[in-house]
Amino acid sequence: MSELTDRGRATRARVLGEEHVARSETRATPFDAPFQALLTDTAWGHVWSRETLPLRERSMLTIALLAGLGNHEELALHIRGAANTGTSETDVMEVLLHVAVYAGVPRANSAMRVARETYAAMRTEEAGR
Repeated sequence: MSELTDRGRATRARVLGEEHVARSETRATPFDAPFQALLTDTAWGHVWSRETLPLRERSMLTIALLAGLGNHEELALHIRGAANTGTSETDVMEVLLHVAVYAGVPRANSAMRVARETYAAMRTEEAGR
């Protein structure tokens, strides 16, 4: 692995969790392995690993963009990961209020549902531990 890949994998694991990264690596097939490498190097190695913005702010930006674009599966993943970056539920609620104003109420309404369901699942998982 390259230094970029190592840095990207470490940042990805810090945000999304080691279990998620291990699952992604285990599930990779010859078809999607190049895509996983692109994500690790570009999104996580270049962008998320930059020192300019703290991970908390990157989480909030990512949540806003995913909500505004209606990418619900990725939104749920990043809401879970936000807990690892110091982003609170209140922070996410504030972000989604901005989404309502700047990207539209229907997108924010859907994102609120995803956030509620994700936080409820996280609480259930935590109670089961």
